[in-house]
Amino acid sequence: MSSTAPAPVHARHFIDGAWASSAKTTESRNPATGEVIGTFADGGAEEARAAIDAARRAFTAGSWARDRDLRAQALFELSDRMAERRDELIALLSRENGKLLREAAMEVDLTISKIRYYGALALTESGRAAEVKPGLYSMTLRQPAGVAGVIAPWNSPVILSVRSFAPALAAGCTVVMKLPGQTGLTNGLLYEIISATKSLPQGVVNGFSESGSEGARLIVSDPGVDVISYTGSTKVGRSIMADASQQLKGMSLELGGKTPMIVFDDADLDAAVPVLAAAVTTFTGQFCMTGSRILVQRGVADELRTRLSAALEGVRVGPGDDPDSDMGPLIDQANAERVDQLVADAAAYAKILVRGGRVLEGPLAAGAFFRPSLVEVEDLQQPIVQQEVFGPVATFEVFDDEADAIARANATEFGLAASVWTRDVDRPLRVGRELEAGTVWANTWAVIVDQMEEGGFKQSGVGRLNGLRALEEFQEIKHVVHAAPRLG
Repeated sequence: MSSTAPAPVHARHFIDGAWASSAKTTESRNPATGEVIGTFADGGAEEARAAIDAARRAFTAGSWARDRDLRAQALFELSDRMAERRDELIALLSRENGKLLREAAMEVDLTISKIRYYGALALTESGRAAEVKPGLYSMTLRQPAGVAGVIAPWNSPVILSVRSFAPALAAGCTVVMKLPGQTGLTNGLLYEIISATKSLPQGVVNGFSESGSEGARLIVSDPGVDVISYTGSTKVGRSIMADASQQLKGMSLELGGKTPMIVFDDADLDAAVPVLAAAVTTFTGQFCMTGSRILVQRGVADELRTRLSAALEGVRVGPGDDPDSDMGPLIDQANAERVDQLVADAAAYAKILVRGGRVLEGPLAAGAFFRPSLVEVEDLQQPIVQQEVFGPVATFEVFDDEADAIARANATEFGLAASVWTRDVDRPLRVGRELEAGTVWANTWAVIVDQMEEGGFKQSGVGRLNGLRALEEFQEIKHVVHAAPRLG
């Protein structure tokens, strides 16, 4: 795998089976160096309008919604086309997003398998049928909701877009997709892969890149879009839900997180510490499931504080294509400054165990690098506990017993995920039952599989993606009643 694959000179939108440009062109920069690596067509409401209209035509005039064999064939072919360009996609994602090459590879490889999973699900069907009274037959049928609007974020644009549009396609929907300007070149390569999928009829998948929000807002508000699938911040998710409520659109939202990593006295610290460090630094902490709260029982707090501090202080930041790098840059300088200010502000009410911070000198100074930080805090109402940082920053919080751990873990508005570390075989189920989180891991973190649903409690979202439930987010259920004529 080469990390020096050339970026496209100019990335375009893919709408109604054809390439499209925009009046506005924006540069894309490598966050590790600040260098310009290409340009992309930067869309808005005009592109969204064209994409919505194309998706609506494809849904109403074509056979896509009713032909499950075609849907399976197209998804299987799409996975093959992505596998063919795997290395190129990994290299470009690493350059443009800042991910380590191994992190980019993980994202792309999980994406390929996910598309294949939904290709298989396109061939499945489930429902109920019964003779509810003599001669009266009742059944439920699932049919596609219509046009699906997909809005995905920059932190993992490939897998998070596929996580929404693959089940939408499997369900029989057509798609209009807005991807973020921060990964305009990666988006363009994804569109190339989609365009090379000959089994996909014209207008079934339409995608544009946008650094603003006009196009995204149109997708949410336009009556030509029937269901929305959004991944991103809780603040934006609330706005999307409010706008879409005017038409009672179907809604799937995976939003912010503040994952508590709960370490009990009997935990295996040799196993836990490397994972806790990785939970803070994977994707440079730009991950909705970042293990941003370390909750540790008092009996092992001193040892874990020392060991975790040393692990985070030893993290080597560097470009994603450098095999010696443990963590890449943040997405841009503005975010590096924002995260640094959050840690600086925390010094007024918390104890800074590991300051970390921006890299302002040496060869990395031109990039958006930020060394990881660890902050010990007691007051649960402080911003560093309550707000999603979206960077490599974790709080260190001490608890006394299970009840205290559960109370602390549930003390934020978020409920996306949690992790429990213990040698007690019963404790993960006992504690996990009380945690207000959509996913609970025991003695591990960030294990996500295609077959099992994923989503959040509370302000971390609405609906579920992955698994069988993901198809339901893009389907309507129709009850059909048939009165059979009597014989004679």
